[in-house]
Amino acid sequence: MEKFKSYKDLNVYQKAFEAAMRIFELSKFFPKEETYSLTDQIRRSSRSVCANVAEGFRRRKYIQSFCNCISISEGEASETQNWLDFAFRCGYISDEVYEELMNEYEHIIGMLVNMQKYSDKWKI
Repeated sequence: MEKFKSYKDLNVYQKAFEAAMRIFELSKFFPKEETYSLTDQIRRSSRSVCANVAEGFRRRKYIQSFCNCISISEGEASETQNWLDFAFRCGYISDEVYEELMNEYEHIIGMLVNMQKYSDKWKI
């Protein structure tokens, strides 16, 4: 397996970070009444995907701890999809943007599942 120097080298981290930044930019245009509900929640969950990948990367010595962080990241990605459902149904994002982000998060989730499935390859 390729040796990574930093969590920033991980493709899954890079994809999750870019998706979170896109959500941040899109959520700037959500209505003010959504500030303390949808806007905060979708920003928090999308950023948490990245944060938990970063944390898990540093916990690779302990496979169970690594898998726990990656599992949390997977859950946060799924939660982000839930908030995307709401943003779409409320008319805050277009059909095209919704489909692109949902597909991106499905890809991210798949990568996270594989990290857990093959966790022994991540041990340092």
